[in-house]
Amino acid sequence: MEILDHLIGGESVAGTSGRTSPVYNPATGQQSAELPLASVTEVDNAVAVAAEAFSTWRRSSLATRTKHMFRFRELVDRNTDEIARRLTAEHGKVLSDARGEVARGLENIEYACGIAELLKGEYNEQASTGVDVYTVRQPLGVVAGITPFNFPAMVPLWMIPTAVATGNTFVLKPSERDPSAPMFVAELFHEAGFPPGVLNVVNGDKEAVDRLLTHPDIAAVSFVGSTPIAQHIFTTANEHGKRVQALAGAKNHMIVLPDADVNVAADAAVSAAFGSAGERCMAISVAVVVGDVADELVSAIEDRVGKLVVGPGDRTESEMGPLITREAQERVAGYIQAGADAGAKVVVDGRDTQFDGDGFFLGASLLDEVSPDMSVYEDEIFGPVLSVVRVGSYTEAVDLIKANPWGNGAAIFTRDGGAARRFQEDADAGMVGINVPIPVPVAYHSFGGWKDSLFGDTTMYGPEGVRFYSKAKVVTERWPDPSTSTVDLGFPTND
Repeated sequence: MEILDHLIGGESVAGTSGRTSPVYNPATGQQSAELPLASVTEVDNAVAVAAEAFSTWRRSSLATRTKHMFRFRELVDRNTDEIARRLTAEHGKVLSDARGEVARGLENIEYACGIAELLKGEYNEQASTGVDVYTVRQPLGVVAGITPFNFPAMVPLWMIPTAVATGNTFVLKPSERDPSAPMFVAELFHEAGFPPGVLNVVNGDKEAVDRLLTHPDIAAVSFVGSTPIAQHIFTTANEHGKRVQALAGAKNHMIVLPDADVNVAADAAVSAAFGSAGERCMAISVAVVVGDVADELVSAIEDRVGKLVVGPGDRTESEMGPLITREAQERVAGYIQAGADAGAKVVVDGRDTQFDGDGFFLGASLLDEVSPDMSVYEDEIFGPVLSVVRVGSYTEAVDLIKANPWGNGAAIFTRDGGAARRFQEDADAGMVGINVPIPVPVAYHSFGGWKDSLFGDTTMYGPEGVRFYSKAKVVTERWPDPSTSTVDLGFPTND
């Protein structure tokens, strides 16, 4: 049984708490590794190493940081297949999804390679006679990242490159369910030449998380996960004087207007709802269909779901893999039954799909005639279930999004430019797609929702990431009048 240790100060450090957690291959249901869970003492050790490294790393030149970051980018790119293999083995997502995850992480490393431009300040000469005023951005200190199981490589790369490029040192607490990929990425980080202690990884559970949230030497915390945990992260860290960005849950709606291309909308709904088995915060979980196009769209989606190949993620033909745990599989299956009991029409029942072996598989499900009072609509299912809500007008569709407590993403499918522009203004969500089902911003914009999808100071990565991981300092300086200088500057004398 493989033992996955911590990574502190550039070295593998064995766990000493005596507590462990199993890591499974969700395609087989078999345990693949044992993960030591960090104690408070082990977290304190990682923070102390990071604090010591910060004293010198913060003074490193932008040229040095950029050189290491370019090297890191090349190593991650070169090892895409190995990272993807680890993602598939522990999360279950198909290899194409896993490679896509690495590609989106690479975008953030590339953005951080431009840190010399991103950290430029502002300057005013002669704000007053002989007085210049300028602004610089400086690092916070030791910062922490707590990342989820669904994107174990990409989400750490939303955080680490920007945090380190701005001069901070980092302590990562990845999900205990699939830790191999982020650990491998951290090893590549050190291979790129970053000094020991700039990035540290501690594996753990709530004990490790709560210590990071309360540790006096942690200046800021970044988190991606469910809404209840995000609320806990924000409240606890904020009470202990830390900056917090906590990205939370979602219930993303995709509005389909009567003029939409049904084939395009159906393709988008299937890929957005069932990619990565629906285990992503930007998944489309509700298709809000306006008017008479509903029957045609549901039929088109049903046809596509029937052809969806579900199987182990490392098989070339697989288009959707298993869920992360058996508990997740059973929970999602329970929602399908709850929808049926509440009166939804189960067009495709993923529970009917038969699989060999003991993996955590569940087929894709399509539920029609869902109403907003049903649990399949109200709750974040985080699984391969697409609900269809039928409405009579664009206004009704938009009102559903406004009434929902989450505001991560929203999309509309239409061929009408006026409707699209109106939706861009009306959509009560932080990220909006126009004929794009999953509007995840590129790395030079920032990612984050509204309402209960975001708690804390800023959204993540991009320009907001630079602002989050740095603080502005304004310097006002005055120098003696140059005419009084003891050095001959060529000024005329009184003689």
